[in-house]
Amino acid sequence: MRQIVLAALLLASTVAGAAAADSTLVLYTSQPNTDAQQTVDAFMAKNPGIKVDWVRDGTPKILAKLHAEIEAGQPQADVLLIADVVTMEGLKKEGRLLAYPEAKVDGLDAALYDKDKTYFSTKLITTGIVYNTKAPFVPTSWEDLKKPEAKGLIAMPSPLTSGAAMIHTVTLTGNLPEGWDYYGALAKNGAQANGGNGDVLKAVSGGDKLFGMIVDYMPIREKAKGAPVEFVFPKEGVSAVTEPVAILSTARNKDAAKAFVDFLLSKDGQEVTAKMGYIPARADVALPAGYPDRASIKVLDYDAAAALANDAQNKEKFSAVMSQ
Repeated sequence: MRQIVLAALLLASTVAGAAAADSTLVLYTSQPNTDAQQTVDAFMAKNPGIKVDWVRDGTPKILAKLHAEIEAGQPQADVLLIADVVTMEGLKKEGRLLAYPEAKVDGLDAALYDKDKTYFSTKLITTGIVYNTKAPFVPTSWEDLKKPEAKGLIAMPSPLTSGAAMIHTVTLTGNLPEGWDYYGALAKNGAQANGGNGDVLKAVSGGDKLFGMIVDYMPIREKAKGAPVEFVFPKEGVSAVTEPVAILSTARNKDAAKAFVDFLLSKDGQEVTAKMGYIPARADVALPAGYPDRASIKVLDYDAAAALANDAQNKEKFSAVMSQ
């Protein structure tokens, strides 16, 4: 009898543990902490039977952690929500992503998700021009940063350390008629590429520089707080990172991961994105305050697979061009 009772208790414990595992989703994300918490809270409010454990860090550190776990045979994450599609393309190439053909992509432009439905864009974070209100002119074009009046007054994040900055660089060189010569002209005009977007905002809002290349939400938020900055979507168009979400092929809780993807792509999930101050991926969700009409924002074409394949070459090219 004692053995039967012990066996029953062991079985109950095992079942309870499995049930707990089934109701817990592990998210690895590069979102800022506040955004990550808002995302998780909104998802759990819509899915009260699912608990989310999340880990937040920069995309390179998230990838390093993930690969170390995979090498050890113990990957922990079920789902990834990270900065850019180039990273997702790399993981897809390694066979690390799970295709989700039933994902609810209605309302999304087909260009915003992988054709094999292994990753899905959740927002648009564009890069345009920030300027200090004391600047000698109001820029409307990427070409304006080449003007003599902007000489020595331009800051930009370095694509050698920022994935979004590299996507921006590749997008501009692939779309502007001058290609890499555009960056050569910026270098001759004294443009400096250092640090990340936060460094650009600090330099321009503080007046050390009067123009900069930067992601949209930073200066828009700071302007609302009273900073002397304005953000411009240049007439030629802007680059964009799209913070894609993907389910890992090793996910232990695939059903919860699918529910998370569907929530982020849903109108409810996209409204959470807009409340955070980002451009929603869905065209039927209004943009936040401070942004122009969606139709006026032109997003330039970008080949993520080519960027992944040519990453080292692009970094070498950028270094060479900016040191001329």
